[in-house]
Amino acid sequence: MLFSNRPTLDAARRMPVAELLGLPPEHLALLQEDARSALDAANRMRDWIEGTIALRYEQRAVGARTAAGKDTGTVRFQDGVVEVVVDLPKRVEWDQPRLAALSDQIRAGGEDPGQYVEVSFKVSERAYTGWPERIRVAFEPARTVRTGKPSYRLAILSETALRDSPHGPGILPARGGR
Repeated sequence: MLFSNRPTLDAARRMPVAELLGLPPEHLALLQEDARSALDAANRMRDWIEGTIALRYEQRAVGARTAAGKDTGTVRFQDGVVEVVVDLPKRVEWDQPRLAALSDQIRAGGEDPGQYVEVSFKVSERAYTGWPERIRVAFEPARTVRTGKPSYRLAILSETALRDSPHGPGILPARGGR
């Protein structure tokens, strides 16, 4: 077995900064490399776990979103004592040449296209949903809605939260060991 006099990441975590400053530069370089490797490993593990969670809850999230009449956004449901919050962000893209043509048409009609589009030919989704139907219909062919990557957040609920939850009324966590 090969022993080294350089500190491990665990040891470095407990060392005062003054002591870390006194380490040889090669030790600092190796600690930095170790930290990057540990971070990469943690990120891979997080991705693995989040992928597993996504596989487990994807169909329930789709069902909850359908039941709520939503294509995107946040839904909540319970799995035992865990509340699952799933967010599927909306990514709206606008066809730039179509927006430019629509801006020209609006301008030719005597209106200010600045009331409907931003200079970069982006359209605020909030504004779009508030427009009159005739304007929304004209812009619809230039609009593409994509979804982002869904995120899943799990939280173990307290007994009070479980008892009062609309997702699982009266459910209490099991007592005893695991």
